[in-house]
Amino acid sequence: MTLRRSQLATALAGAALLTTVLAGCSASAASTSTGSASAGSGAGTFAVDENTLVFGVVPDSVETETNYQPLMDYIAKETGKKVEYHESTDYAALIEASIAGQIDVASFSGFTYVTASNNGAKLTPISSIVTKEGQEPGYYSQAIVPKGSDITDLAGFTGKKVCFVDPSSTSGYLFPSYNLLEAGVDPEKDITPVFAGKHDVSVTKVGEGVECEAGFAEDSEVAKSDKVTVIAETMVPGAPIVMSSTLPTEVQSKLTDVLSDVTIDQIIKAGVTSADSDGFRSVFYETKPVDDKYYDTIRDICKKTNATQCKS
Repeated sequence: MTLRRSQLATALAGAALLTTVLAGCSASAASTSTGSASAGSGAGTFAVDENTLVFGVVPDSVETETNYQPLMDYIAKETGKKVEYHESTDYAALIEASIAGQIDVASFSGFTYVTASNNGAKLTPISSIVTKEGQEPGYYSQAIVPKGSDITDLAGFTGKKVCFVDPSSTSGYLFPSYNLLEAGVDPEKDITPVFAGKHDVSVTKVGEGVECEAGFAEDSEVAKSDKVTVIAETMVPGAPIVMSSTLPTEVQSKLTDVLSDVTIDQIIKAGVTSADSDGFRSVFYETKPVDDKYYDTIRDICKKTNATQCKS
């Protein structure tokens, strides 16, 4: 089914508006990234310098930094470089930073990666985090309502205040918007969208049932709440760990070796004792390699919705 461009383009305006802003960012960043060239390597640039790797993340929850710290410690131990944590204020800011050459390694959502790449970011996917043994990369975007709500399907979202995460979130906006359209609900006209900023905040607001009467979030955050009910879910491609394609070749090779296929047991064995915790085990079991083609599902949805911001 081909959907009207206006249906999704407006609702995803936050991502669409990046194109103009980022053009300036890219231009101003050119001299910055050139100035961070690896001394003596003659090939490749760093966000800061050759002794530092900047690790960027989207602010998915209040525990984001804690969740990633053992992985950053592992990268530091294996590469011999300082790993600097960079949490952007929102998805759009992380996209800007990646285009401006201010990020060396990052954990993106799939749609954030596609959007950033379409807007000029030079990124290479390495792997995707798997949270449980035996799983494949991927997770669920879940449609939720307050416990006890009389809403039983997506069609029931019509006329409601609906919580999304961020205009560049895969499970918190792109897939939900497409699924609403498939259910006959126009996210531009038929609902009142509320952007929560983080998955856990979306879950909280829906559970309270005041600011949001329904909403969407990723399954790992939904599972923490007993105040919401899941009425629908869709599997989305696993979020990628990416690296800057402008890094020196030997650094890219090292990061690929370190991050493409590693288990929590290997991280602990490497001496990262902070990985041996219930908190980290709840969000990380291993990584599995992914490549750019893996995200063609997201590009297919972009084609079906004909959303302007999905285009190069």
